Amino acid sequence: MSGHSKWANIHREKEVTDQKRGQEFTKITNAIMVAVRDSGGVTDSGQNFKLRLAMEKARSLNMPKENVQRAIDRAAGKGEGMVISEVVYEGYGPGGVGILVETATDNKQRTVQEIKNIFDRSGGSITSPGAVAFNFKKVGIIVVPFSGDKEEATLKIIDLGVEEVEDGKEGELVIFVDPSALEATKEALANAGFVPKSVELAMKPINTVPVTDKKIAEQVFSLIEKLEAMDDVQKVYANIVLCF
Repeated sequence: MSGHSKWANIHREKEVTDQKRGQEFTKITNAIMVAVRDSGGVTDSGQNFKLRLAMEKARSLNMPKENVQRAIDRAAGKGEGMVISEVVYEGYGPGGVGILVETATDNKQRTVQEIKNIFDRSGGSITSPGAVAFNFKKVGIIVVPFSGDKEEATLKIIDLGVEEVEDGKEGELVIFVDPSALEATKEALANAGFVPKSVELAMKPINTVPVTDKKIAEQVFSLIEKLEAMDDVQKVYANIVLCF
């Protein structure tokens, strides 16, 4: 349990506006296609947890069902469609902050060049695989709203065997679990009265970089926002911790 959430420092939830909705649909379409491909072509969400997570995200953004089905069909080879590959790029931002960029792309050469340009223009640099990744570990993350006493809710959740619980936004708790336990924990939480607001697989920093200069922090977040604005980019992670 943590009294101050490091996750709040390194992960910023963005509200989806109408202007960004089309871009979000593109990202989800790519995520659905990758989920089907990575499973060896399993299109049944009941048998493909990664696909189920992507479909739940699609529903949360009111993505039309026909769009979701079209993405599944394309990934399964039904009809014309591009081949989507999942690639992770690594780099350093201002202040030596480590950054991971998860992408789903049909053109690796185009994607890496665009990412390199963004890093270069933002005071950072792209680096070789493994140079940054060791600072992160893969985790399952579940955000749940709660009512009543926060300490009581936290202890009740810890009793379910989760790895860690941190403060989230007001009235929410952020739960970290081993990726293999994500689905079971989600069901256990629901049975205990905690209906998950979001469920995802993510990369959590295990080695963080403290930033004391507000200007440096602004530069890092500007870099992250530029990366997130790319259609090919699924998620961006940084091991920054604000210390001001």
